[in-house]
Amino acid sequence: MTISTIVKELKRWAPKTYAEDFDNVGLIAGQVDWICSGVLITLDTLDGVVDEAIAKKCNLIVSFHPIVFSGLKKFTGTTYVEKALIKAIRNDIAIYAIHTALDNHREGVNFKIGAQLHLQNTEILLPKKNTIKKITTYVPEKHADILLGNLHRAGAGAIGNYDACSFTIVGEGRFRGNTTSNPKIGQPGEITAVNEKQIHVLYAAHLENEVLEALNTSHPYEEVAYEITTLENKNQTVGMGLVGELNNPMTEVEFFNYVKKNMQVSTIRHSKKLGRPIHKVAVLGGSGSFAIQAAKGAGVDAFLTADLKYHQFFEAEDQMILMDIGHYESEQFTKNLIFDFLTKKFPNFAIVLSNTNTNPVNYF
Repeated sequence: MTISTIVKELKRWAPKTYAEDFDNVGLIAGQVDWICSGVLITLDTLDGVVDEAIAKKCNLIVSFHPIVFSGLKKFTGTTYVEKALIKAIRNDIAIYAIHTALDNHREGVNFKIGAQLHLQNTEILLPKKNTIKKITTYVPEKHADILLGNLHRAGAGAIGNYDACSFTIVGEGRFRGNTTSNPKIGQPGEITAVNEKQIHVLYAAHLENEVLEALNTSHPYEEVAYEITTLENKNQTVGMGLVGELNNPMTEVEFFNYVKKNMQVSTIRHSKKLGRPIHKVAVLGGSGSFAIQAAKGAGVDAFLTADLKYHQFFEAEDQMILMDIGHYESEQFTKNLIFDFLTKKFPNFAIVLSNTNTNPVNYF
């Protein structure tokens, strides 16, 4: 098995299309045509994690966080980033980072937090914009069903719990080819009128290449006319954070203890208690201060995230409790999520969970 086989499944699961613009998702080191000897899964690719990969004979590290966020100008081994990269490159170890592509996955980072807290009736807190597209094309009536079938097989026309969705309008198409054209219908130099169907289908942004390939390979015309529009509709299957409900409301103290137990944390930084039951909860793994207003807008009783600054706790404004459980702590179960996915895809392959604790924060 080559590394490309693993990478293709990771991209299909958490498409790079949905990663944030600031991020560095994808293959960071190594080559896709290398034979893969084993996969080590970690939150962070540090020097010690590369040592672990060497010891366990894994030449692909799948890391949640990218070891490189911005361009490097030198490789002298003077920083923890350079040390890890140099060691990986010297030992022919590839590194793949999945980060915000998995943050924005409906069953990704925040889904895992929600599962740890047993949240019910969940929905995405911050649906990602510009992730639904519409393609419009024009095809002779007798070819419409064939074209639609191929577009559907490429993933177009799937909306929520429905698939094979489309809208068509019957009309007349007119065209004239020049002397070098080779029209399937009509003759070069002659105006030709054809009974056509105008077809509209929606598709997820990450499927664009597949949809266009299906269109161009199954359309009967020599020149295929089509339009692509990005829609403003909210996509409830892609986005950051999660909102859900506890099975039963808890007192604030009960909920704090519940979070400590289920998220395996010893310390919680929080805004002031409000003396109200906790029932509706929002979660966002990692640095989630940008979602405070969205959590308030969702009417939650508590928002669990990480990396909150002093003044941001004031933004709770007696509407909810802000809870900071720590960056590592909020994402610590993500590597289990990646492990479960890959072991299901490749049940007979060497896929290993890293034992290295990469949390840089310590508590006294």
